[in-house]
Amino acid sequence: MACVFCGIVSGTIPAHVVLDDEHVLAFLDTKPLFHGHVLVVPRRHVVTLPELEAIEVGPLFERVRALARAVPAATGAEGSFVAMNNKVSQSVPHLHVHVVPRTKGDGLKGFFWPRTKYADDDQMREVAARIRAAL
Repeated sequence: MACVFCGIVSGTIPAHVVLDDEHVLAFLDTKPLFHGHVLVVPRRHVVTLPELEAIEVGPLFERVRALARAVPAATGAEGSFVAMNNKVSQSVPHLHVHVVPRTKGDGLKGFFWPRTKYADDDQMREVAARIRAAL
């Protein structure tokens, strides 16, 4: 089975991209915790953080850091939640960092998180555009 995120990186699978450079691709999660939930993936296929080359860690987390600032600014959130699974609970076996907008009282508790849905593709485009603009 081909890697879904590698398909998004290569452009064969569509995504709402918010950041695209030589190191990473960042795009909206299709099953977000909240609108503006972004996934940041290294372009090179690796499954877990320990597999990422040391030279790749800085560029990945520089982009995660920028998105941790941009996502709340774009969504009106008070802050962000940044997380990564390594194998356990990793729904796609390609390293990815979640950047999730957070607001006090948003209902996110523990690890039983409610998921939201975008109304449609137009709403996803609009949220992706706001995050790109905030970057």
